[in-house]
Amino acid sequence: MLDRWLRPRRFPAKTTVVCLVLTVIVLHGAFTPAKPGFSEENDDQHFYASRKRVEPRRLLEEAQNDAAQSDSNGKNYGEFDISKILVDEDDGEKEKRDPNKPYSLGPKISYWDQQRSEWLKNNPNFPNFIGPNKPRVLLVTGSSPKPCENPVGDHYLLKSIKNKIDYCRLHGIEIFYNMALLDAEMAGFWAKLPLIRKLLLSHPEIEFLWWMDSDAMFTDMAYELPWERYKDFNLVMHGWNEMVYDEKNWIGLNTGSFLLRNCQWSLDLLDAWAPMGPKGKIREEAGKVLTRELKGRPVFEADDQSAMVYLLIKERAKLGEKVYLENAYYLHGYWGILVDRYEEMIENYHPGLGDHRWPLVTHFVGCKPCGKFGDYSVERCLKQMDRAFNFGDNQILQMYGFMHKSLASRRVKRVRNETDNPLDVKDELGLLHPAFKAIKVSTSS
Repeated sequence: MLDRWLRPRRFPAKTTVVCLVLTVIVLHGAFTPAKPGFSEENDDQHFYASRKRVEPRRLLEEAQNDAAQSDSNGKNYGEFDISKILVDEDDGEKEKRDPNKPYSLGPKISYWDQQRSEWLKNNPNFPNFIGPNKPRVLLVTGSSPKPCENPVGDHYLLKSIKNKIDYCRLHGIEIFYNMALLDAEMAGFWAKLPLIRKLLLSHPEIEFLWWMDSDAMFTDMAYELPWERYKDFNLVMHGWNEMVYDEKNWIGLNTGSFLLRNCQWSLDLLDAWAPMGPKGKIREEAGKVLTRELKGRPVFEADDQSAMVYLLIKERAKLGEKVYLENAYYLHGYWGILVDRYEEMIENYHPGLGDHRWPLVTHFVGCKPCGKFGDYSVERCLKQMDRAFNFGDNQILQMYGFMHKSLASRRVKRVRNETDNPLDVKDELGLLHPAFKAIKVSTSS
């Protein structure tokens, strides 16, 4: 046994060579003579100078190693799989609705006008009108609770809500952004209906609710809606009477941007509008009816806009006198006929018109920037959405002396010199302190 331990061992040749090289290096460093004239002080200086040269390299290598380690530790947002945290909780056995009963948004509400009137009387600090002919308005928009299905969609949603916030701030309008699906049966086109009903009932102080799709942008920041025109109406949509009632055209109006008064009539309208909305067989069968009854409608499941056209045609005697189809200005403006004309508008017209000369709203129908596929090319849609955003944003930036370098540029340029008398600067668009935003303060003698 002793022989086994004393017996000479064989080492691989590669190991022997490595050990030999390391030995030479160590001995060379230990016994290398000092250079002539090289003092110990100089040697220290040489050491620190060398260390200074080595230090940045060492730090860079450590940073690179840390970055690589960070990636492996899940700190890289670019490589993270978002689906890992988007887990829908299981609510257990869901209560199934009786398919033989018509869909309902909720319990039938009656005498809402009386209930609301009493509430307003008891809460004078929350008036439904904030000025003469100036109703309290809530603009409502929203998007899916999940991220967009493409990498840039959420950025354009951010631009869209920024645009809406700007307009609402200027015009004294409250805003509500929704990301919750309140009723799974009413997904897609129809998700707005349960939300609208809930907001009307929860905010009796709101006189008008203004729904606007996430793919619509304000492009005339100075235009104030003609509220006096709607004093006798409960629903205002962009559209044409002849296209809806005479031609029965499915695009005779648009439900991407509309006004709805907070009243019993509107609750009844929602109740009549909703039954075509539940996804599945009901929506599919209703789609067939709408395609058969409405001019030019393609074959697809029931959508809220076609259902509204159909409802107004069938119930014109009951609903028609309270519906205002607006076309004097662009409550909804189709982007395909507007965006390429922005430069012409800038040259010949000015904000505050709201119509074809300077549209209040530019609506990107068919682009679907949050989805995987749209009806138009991605490049065209995103390019035009950038132009629309910048067109509206210029009217905001101008108040502070800036503008985008072009309608296609994210960069801005200064268009007004700074002054030591900032309050003397002329507000060319009248948006810093517009008359429609002024609050009348009562004075007592």
